[in-house]
Amino acid sequence: GSHDSFSYWVDEKSPVGPDQATAIKRLARISLVRRIIKKWSVTQNLTFREQLEGGIRYFDLRVSSKPGEIGQEIYFIHGLFGITVWDGLKEMNSFLEQHPKEVIFLDFNHFYAMDDSHHHFLINRIHSAFESKLCCVECVEYVTLLYMWEKKHQVLIFYHHPLYQEYPFLWPGNKMPAPWANTTNVHKLLQFLETTLEERSRYGTFHVSQAILTPRVKTIARHLVRGLKNTLVHRNLPMILNWVKEQKPGVMGVNIITSDFVELVDFAATVIALNDLLLEEDESAP
Repeated sequence: GSHDSFSYWVDEKSPVGPDQATAIKRLARISLVRRIIKKWSVTQNLTFREQLEGGIRYFDLRVSSKPGEIGQEIYFIHGLFGITVWDGLKEMNSFLEQHPKEVIFLDFNHFYAMDDSHHHFLINRIHSAFESKLCCVECVEYVTLLYMWEKKHQVLIFYHHPLYQEYPFLWPGNKMPAPWANTTNVHKLLQFLETTLEERSRYGTFHVSQAILTPRVKTIARHLVRGLKNTLVHRNLPMILNWVKEQKPGVMGVNIITSDFVELVDFAATVIALNDLLLEEDESAP
């Protein structure tokens, strides 16, 4: 999985998003400030298509309307506005059309400046993009690849808003817990990932291990122009990847692992390779 999956492009000419504090919005009237925000908002280099081709199958999505804009268009957002959700969904759908056995998870977990009418608009967009590819809510344990292939389903949508109850193809957000370490310290992060795996629900939900470091205000202040990648990610990714290599998949192990800048190391290939351990278990079973 990728963290803030859509943030490979954010518009530094757009107003700062409603996900930011009022003080930042005021400062962001200065174009230099918006450039700095961009350096800290971008967490991926690859487009959706490139991420899919690189093996990413779980997408972490934050969305917003544009306050003051006529209509109900919804955009991806992380500090600054990204592309429209519709464009992103179409890009993903074209990949799925070409790869009918691939399955993706779309986790809509943060909504900004959206009332119910915006939600209904977005949900209709999701349905229009994927139609019969959408997998309706089911017992998590039943949703195997074989189940998905037989039904010709390719997309699971997790929707962290009460309106999920009105649509059978929206999975509740609590089926996709993603505990967040909120630290700049890689050792604290790895300890947190271990602890949350131990506390993971045995049945009934998926589970996201967010292998990401989060800058604090003072981190950004000290390294204004270096940005997230050069300050936190480059230095710590090798240690995070070593932790991934030591994991076991399965009921009490890792399930979905997300990272920033997924292409900087062999992140996707390393996570995918963990599945071989499950195959070895199956072969050694009597």
